[in-house]
Amino acid sequence: MRAVLLGCPGAGKGTQSKILSARLGVTHIASGDLFRSEIDKKSPLGLKVQDYVKKGMLVPDSVVIELISSKLDACKEGWILDGFPRTHDQAEALDKWLEQNGQKIDAVVFIKMGEDEVVKRLTSRWTCGGCGAVYNLLTKPPQAEGKCDACAAALIQRSDDSEATVRRRLMVFNDLTAPLISYYKHAHDYFEVEGSQPMDAVTATLEGILAAKKA
Repeated sequence: MRAVLLGCPGAGKGTQSKILSARLGVTHIASGDLFRSEIDKKSPLGLKVQDYVKKGMLVPDSVVIELISSKLDACKEGWILDGFPRTHDQAEALDKWLEQNGQKIDAVVFIKMGEDEVVKRLTSRWTCGGCGAVYNLLTKPPQAEGKCDACAAALIQRSDDSEATVRRRLMVFNDLTAPLISYYKHAHDYFEVEGSQPMDAVTATLEGILAAKKA
């Protein structure tokens, strides 16, 4: 089973991908983790990516595809892609690579959420300034207000999690994703799941969709 899981920042696609890959017996491939791993290993691809990052440049699609495809090729049992593709051009390039290698995407699932719900969820996230533990005032609040349960250090809010920054991130995401969603609706079996439900309900819905495609 090969699937692409899409979702805006805060939709929980990373968490859901990890849960689903374990339950369905496939590999979870997070593009961000893969980039960091290759850079840390100082592999030829990792050095190539690092060079672009150091220069403050976007990593070209050709390099991204090369990195992702090297991982996909090793996952014979199947995979769930998280964080990739991000654009229409990347989706087309991925499909071309899969076709050349006798593979195809079985399902594309978009975890959708309203903007206000995303803002509420992300601006509720606070991080321990000491040990780095992450809390969410809605779903995982600290026992003592403003203090870490583990080390009692003060909790801070990252600039990434301020309302203004979150809304800017969503604007960029929507601009990039609209053409991507349109492409996948026409090119593949496409599904949407409401991400504002309780996490277990989202997991159950996603698992039902992917398990059916796997069968």
